[in-house]
Amino acid sequence: MIKGFKEFILRGNVIDLAVAVVIGAAFTAVVNAIVSALINPLIEIFYRPNENGEFGPTITGIYGQAVTFPLGGLLTAIISFFAVALVVYLVFVYPMNRWKAIAAARAGVGETKTEEPKLPTEQELLVQIRDLLERQNDRA
Repeated sequence: MIKGFKEFILRGNVIDLAVAVVIGAAFTAVVNAIVSALINPLIEIFYRPNENGEFGPTITGIYGQAVTFPLGGLLTAIISFFAVALVVYLVFVYPMNRWKAIAAARAGVGETKTEEPKLPTEQELLVQIRDLLERQNDRA
């Protein structure tokens, strides 16, 4: 059991995934800081924060209450997601795919193309069957 676990952990995919999660979490904090320092103030130029600190379009509800659609949190989440996804792709996925392609090219995996044998057509099969039946009838 320990041997199987060791092989699982030492596979490149698990280690890459662990590194991606750690870097992604750290980069998420950076993106959140950038969004809260730059994007949110730009939104606040157009919308005044309510008593809860949320800012966005405010609409009067059915019962006369003010309903705020908080754009700041939504934009923060969207920008964070795309920024982290882009960084993880550019830093981990793309270089790893390139490295695997180069390693496969060096090993000659993708270079040897063997042609698959051409399968006989239906007509050729029927001719073979006819010939076999004729041989069997000649023997009998």
